[in-house]
Amino acid sequence: MIDLFLIAFIGYVLVLGIKRPFLWVLLYIYIDILAPQRIGYSLITSLSVSLIAFAAAFGGWLALDSKKGARFTGRQGLMLLFLLYCWWTTGFADFPENAATKWDWVWKAMLFAIFLPLTLTTRLRIEGALLTMLLSMAVIIVGGGIKVVFGGGGYETRMLIVNDNSGIYETSVLACMAIAIIPAIHWFTRHGTIFPPDWRVKLFGYAFIFACILIPVGTEARTGLVCFAVLLLLTFRHVKNKVLFAGLGAIAMIAAIPFLPASFTERMGTITEFEQDQSASTRVAVWSWTLDYAAENPWGGGFDAYRGNSFEYRMRVEETAGGTTSVTYQDVVDEARAYHSAIFEVLGEQGYPGLILWSLIQITGLVSMARIRKRWKGRVGPDKQWQAPLASALAQAQIIYLVGALFTGIAYTPPMLLLLAFQIGLSSYLKQCEEPVEAATARPVSRRARPTIGKPSEAI
Repeated sequence: MIDLFLIAFIGYVLVLGIKRPFLWVLLYIYIDILAPQRIGYSLITSLSVSLIAFAAAFGGWLALDSKKGARFTGRQGLMLLFLLYCWWTTGFADFPENAATKWDWVWKAMLFAIFLPLTLTTRLRIEGALLTMLLSMAVIIVGGGIKVVFGGGGYETRMLIVNDNSGIYETSVLACMAIAIIPAIHWFTRHGTIFPPDWRVKLFGYAFIFACILIPVGTEARTGLVCFAVLLLLTFRHVKNKVLFAGLGAIAMIAAIPFLPASFTERMGTITEFEQDQSASTRVAVWSWTLDYAAENPWGGGFDAYRGNSFEYRMRVEETAGGTTSVTYQDVVDEARAYHSAIFEVLGEQGYPGLILWSLIQITGLVSMARIRKRWKGRVGPDKQWQAPLASALAQAQIIYLVGALFTGIAYTPPMLLLLAFQIGLSSYLKQCEEPVEAATARPVSRRARPTIGKPSEAI
């Protein structure tokens, strides 16, 4: 029944898209995030629903959709260059089969992120695409949050809707992205137009945010705790009564400690004791190996180049007996360990040129959002209050992602690539809105024919 329902829903949207091709773009976002082919059990698992939606989104835009307002920006050019560079390194990868497997999903995620801004030509489309991503993630996050409330969860425990630990369903990735999308959820509770922010929207939005906060608790992913701390710092910058915010936050944290699982508090305590934690010690050793590897292979080793690593390190071990604590150092040999950091992931796989391109994509995104906030902050009047808050939400999401990416290999994760696409789409759309105003003020207007500044079409 689940398979039939999912196939019927996908087919229904495909039919609707004949009249509104942008719906195929939303369909691909839904499939890319939720991966319904993993949820089903039989028929849908054998269908290439992702490829079907991918082809429909591109083909529909090319053949049926309006191209008015579509622009190819310099930042999309950087992403395209990075994509081509990844394709080039895949050709001489250290592990061709593994590299081909990763390339198979990376190129689609990156190409769609490059393509998506071309379709985001109205506010309605920007909101629709962002809302589709958030609601698709809500299926995973809200379900996981409910299980946490009723006593589920735990490190490496399957608490999600699929029995899988890859992609968005990987615990550290989900914990990071769940916290990263909170600013965007909050934006919809104040400025959304698809679902006007009445009490029902606010109630769902705040419940969704609460579920996002529960994900790091349920997964016991230390990355999630670090990301949540970054979110609090970013929020602290914007609140008016900082003393009250800090006081209430401290009280809430102290009050929550007795209700947290003992396994969660024990695992979070290892953040400051990396020398005694094998996972943390392994990461440091992998990062050191990657630096040495990049020095010998500055162009990178292609996807999954980490499979060639092998190293030995010493881990500090404390043993307590009879009130006496003894410290010894244990030699540990390991190999084929993942990077556990997006920075070192890109460095090892794409070398220094790839790392420079990836960093430029991230930096230009933050700069672009800062410029939008500066231009639109403080404006008054109808339809001028949502731009700066949305830019802030997307920038905060990116900052949280970047901090989480320091400890997790999520350089190419689809949700973050989509957020980058939303940044580009928002920037391009706002330039389109401002150009008629700038043109009108730059030249004298004839008394006989005063031009009217029309609002861009809001049709899907």
